[in-house]
Amino acid sequence: MEKRQLGKSELRVAPLAFGGNVFGWTADEATSFSLLDTFVAAGFNLIDTADSYSHWAPGNSGGESETIIGKWLKQSGKRDQVVIATKVGGGKVRDLSPAYIEKTVEESLRRLQTDYIDLYQSHYDDLKTPVEETLATYDKLVKAGKVRVIGASNMSPERLLQSLEASETNGFPRYESLQPEYNLYDRQKFEREYLPITQQYNLGVISYYSLASGFLSGKYRSKEDAAKSPRGEKAVGYLDERGQNILETLDEVAADYKTTPTSVAIAWLVQHPGITAPIVSATGTKQLEDLLKATQLQLDAGAIEKLNIASDL
Repeated sequence: MEKRQLGKSELRVAPLAFGGNVFGWTADEATSFSLLDTFVAAGFNLIDTADSYSHWAPGNSGGESETIIGKWLKQSGKRDQVVIATKVGGGKVRDLSPAYIEKTVEESLRRLQTDYIDLYQSHYDDLKTPVEETLATYDKLVKAGKVRVIGASNMSPERLLQSLEASETNGFPRYESLQPEYNLYDRQKFEREYLPITQQYNLGVISYYSLASGFLSGKYRSKEDAAKSPRGEKAVGYLDERGQNILETLDEVAADYKTTPTSVAIAWLVQHPGITAPIVSATGTKQLEDLLKATQLQLDAGAIEKLNIASDL
C-alpha cells in the first residue's frame, strides 16, 4: 500500500482515511470493531476522529468515538499499525486556550487508551485565543511526547497563515495538515483560498465530505430521493444544474470503467495532487470494502478532464 507523507512530518498515511464520526452513532461498538479490522487488514492506517464525536446522537455527550477506538486499540493490539488523528475545540465548545487543551488532551488520551496522539488537530478556530498561545501549548505536548504532529481543520486562511508564521517565528511546531471540506462539487473555497497555502507551505490535506453528504454516490437525484433520508436533506442543495451535470458525468465515467459513481468520485480525490487522504465513512464492511477499492481505480487524463469540466467553477 502506497504511503504518503503528511506535510513535512514523519507521519506516512495510506491514501484514504476512515472517518470515526460514525462510531457510537450509526455504528455500534461491535460494528465499529469490524470496520476498523477491515480497514487495517486492507493496508490502510489513518483513523480520524474528534473529542466531540458523536455528541449529536441522542444520549451522547461526546467522546464516544474515541472510547470505541480506544477499546479496539487495546483489544486488537494494533496501535503501532495505525495513525490516530483526533481533534480539540469542536462540538459545543470552540476553545483552544492553553488550559482547555491541556485538560482535554488528557481526556482524549484516556479514552483512546494510548500514551500519544499521532495527529492532534484544532477542530474549530478560537478567535479569543492568540494563535501563539495555542501553538505554545501544542509545543509543550509535543515535547512531553503526548502529541507527535499537529494539524488544523476549520480555520480561516488568514488565521492559518498567521499560525504558520507564528510557528516559524517562535520555533513552535507548525500545522502539518489541513482538514477542509472538498469534493467534486464543493471545490471553490478550497481551490481558491486554501490550496495556494497548502502548496506553498507543503501541508498535508485530509479532506472531508468526500461524497458531498452522499450526493456524489448518485442516490439523491431528486428532492423526493433526498427526502427519504435525514442525511439527504443537505443533498437538496446540490440538486441544481451543475449538480445534475456532475452526476451525469460521473455516470458516464463509471460506465466506461465498469464501476460506480462513488468509486469515481473518490478516485478523483485520491488522484488529486493536492490531496493527501480524503476521509470516508461507512457503517458496514461491504460498504467500506467498496470505498477502499476506489483507491485502486486509476482514472486516465481524459476522464479527469471530463470530471473537471463538468464541475468547473
